[in-house]
Amino acid sequence: VQLVESGGGLVQPGGSLRLSCAASGSIFSGNRMAWYRQASGKQRELVATISSSGSANYADSVKGRFTISRDNAKNTVYLQMNSLKPEDTAVYYCRGGFNLYYWGQGTQVTVPS
Repeated sequence: VQLVESGGGLVQPGGSLRLSCAASGSIFSGNRMAWYRQASGKQRELVATISSSGSANYADSVKGRFTISRDNAKNTVYLQMNSLKPEDTAVYYCRGGFNLYYWGQGTQVTVPS
């Protein structure tokens, strides 16, 4: 049972990144998946969620810039991040499973000011 994030890195303001989260089948299948982030010295916050049927919701701070999606054949959830800003700098975590029980280890996204 695991969640493994990838795709983080350093990107200039206005740039794009795509995060991936590969999940074991027991976590992914039929369950809502989510991305969270935690900036240094701040609380972890919800970024986006996606239902098993593909319905997505977003935090106001990322609406229109980020897109969450899922590939059910690959047990993978993605977060496409466009128009990145310095305030998007954080460790991004994938979360999933029944009642979003499981967390990934996180991947760092840095957008310098």
